[in-house]
Amino acid sequence: MTYKLYYDLASASQGVQAVLEEIGAPYELIQSTKDRDKPRPSEQLAINPNGWLPVLIWDDNAMYECAAITVFLCDRHPEANLAPKFDEPERGLYLQTLVYFSNSVQNAFQLSYYPDRFAETPDDEPSAQRRGIRRLRETWKVIDDQIGDNEWVLGERFSSADIYLFMLTTWLRSSLGHPSTDEFPNVKRIAGAVLSRPSIQLVYAKWIAERG
Repeated sequence: MTYKLYYDLASASQGVQAVLEEIGAPYELIQSTKDRDKPRPSEQLAINPNGWLPVLIWDDNAMYECAAITVFLCDRHPEANLAPKFDEPERGLYLQTLVYFSNSVQNAFQLSYYPDRFAETPDDEPSAQRRGIRRLRETWKVIDDQIGDNEWVLGERFSSADIYLFMLTTWLRSSLGHPSTDEFPNVKRIAGAVLSRPSIQLVYAKWIAERG
């Protein structure tokens, strides 16, 4: 069985691709776009009418939402040891963190990158962007404090939560007024450790090259 992943650079689909690489499962990338002004594949829109990425297909099944796909893949491939099992004590923190990434941190990025979705008029968009930047600082501080002295997000074990954290840090843009990971030393430390993994070196090769 080969997974199919609707994909674009600098989107959440890269986090899913990194998980697939860690798992070692065969997959096919189907080029799409996160630009809502450009056409997207009709099959993708039939699965996710919002038009967002990622979209994952396997056999006759399909799903969307990055956090949900991450949980699904890690549970479907427990041999990869990318997530706590159902009866392990870290399971609650794992699920809590992925949902927080998805619902809170990513929402702050939405405010910053797509203020038109949150503003009544174009004149209101700068206010939405400013709130998004403040919210990024708030949410990353929560994660930084949660990590504390842990080696990884969940403690002593590497997991897909660390991949998700890394993915989100690649969306930070100083040109947009976003905070730097320098403000969040625990986040920066884990993101740096994740960067050295072969899966990340492959999936984020273009991003790494552009950083110089």
